[in-house]
Amino acid sequence: MNQYAVLFDMDGVICHTNPHHAKAFEIFFDKHEIAYTEQEFEEHMYGKHNSHIMTYFFKRPIHSEELLQLEFEKEQLFRDIYKDKVETIPYYKSFLADLKSTNFLTAVCTSAPRANMDLIIDQLDIRNQMQSLMGSEDVVLHKPHPEVYVNTAKRLGVDPQNCVVFEDSFSGITAGLNAGMKVVAVLSSHTKQQLPKCSYYIQDYSEISANKVLDIIKS
Repeated sequence: MNQYAVLFDMDGVICHTNPHHAKAFEIFFDKHEIAYTEQEFEEHMYGKHNSHIMTYFFKRPIHSEELLQLEFEKEQLFRDIYKDKVETIPYYKSFLADLKSTNFLTAVCTSAPRANMDLIIDQLDIRNQMQSLMGSEDVVLHKPHPEVYVNTAKRLGVDPQNCVVFEDSFSGITAGLNAGMKVVAVLSSHTKQQLPKCSYYIQDYSEISANKVLDIIKS
């Protein structure tokens, strides 16, 4: 019986999408005449759910139907920009194959809309290697709340202490830790010093293996 699982965030973890999200937000904010800085992107865009992003940058509460409309507008911009550029962080597919050969269960747990996840998962042709896929529509409470990770572990039938989360953002790492899981930080968007303390840190997937994940779980 499978007893271990690896849970992947998507943006900045499977693919280095943040520069493309930033470009989409630049176009979106310019259209809406919203001021922004690169520092604000780092603090209030990367790893954050759109409800937080919109409320912060518009400087007023954004929710319900307005949030859905603005979110769709921005995410469609992202999908148009990224659809012909989808590629993984180096060696991700090799690492995923290593995990599957070692009988790990694997899942995607992202704050992104399902349409973004479907685009990336299908372009990379890895849907059949994932035992669970959860996007923003599948949770009520978003990262740093651990709901997406707790619910994925339940869906997989794996104890949280036997799950390892791969994350790149402060809020995502916090969500994984709050779920009672070990976390590997992917340093695609932040430095080690900018993130909560994790069990391990990688620049890309040449620096980790299924055996190393087992060591992390058992440590």
